[in-house]
Amino acid sequence: MKTNIILSGVGGQGILTIAAVLDTAALSENLFVKQSEVHGMSQRGGAVQCHVRISDKEIFSDLIPEGKADLILSVEPMELLRYMPFLNKYGWLVTDSHPFINTDNYPEKNDLFEQIKKHPYHIIINATEIAKKIGNSKVANMVLLGAAASIIPLSEKSLLEAIKKLFQHKSEKIISLNLEAFFEGKKIAKEIANLTANI
Repeated sequence: MKTNIILSGVGGQGILTIAAVLDTAALSENLFVKQSEVHGMSQRGGAVQCHVRISDKEIFSDLIPEGKADLILSVEPMELLRYMPFLNKYGWLVTDSHPFINTDNYPEKNDLFEQIKKHPYHIIINATEIAKKIGNSKVANMVLLGAAASIIPLSEKSLLEAIKKLFQHKSEKIISLNLEAFFEGKKIAKEIANLTANI
């Protein structure tokens, strides 16, 4: 088993938190993990991305070659498109539909979505809006992780335990918010999959 995941977004959106959950969950299942350094500017508003590689055998490189990513999970739709060349033929795209507009020439949202929808395996959800309804827009990253959970070859139990472990120094309320966000993302992704299957 080997899974290559690219996480992308902008600084402040919790990319590294997603990576930490994946790393912690994978290690708890006695799997090998490699994670690249963050590229780009990690301050709020700057582009951020990292590579997470999970395998049941030793991994020698922490960078994913072009055409070898099984999943690109992005907390920002335009940032997702930057890494499309890395996706393999059967890979998945999972992204928030909510844009983080930090440039004057930001593309039209519909144009972005059209590009994403050209790939057959995609999930586009308004994770930011879902997170706000839950009670904190900062948990949009966990909504997206929940949406991608069925694609990632790690058990739900491991992912949930990893979330609890990472936020154990926070309040019970913060832990509950993140868990709720995860389950809400998972539920909506399932609804999208069922809708697509019926079309």
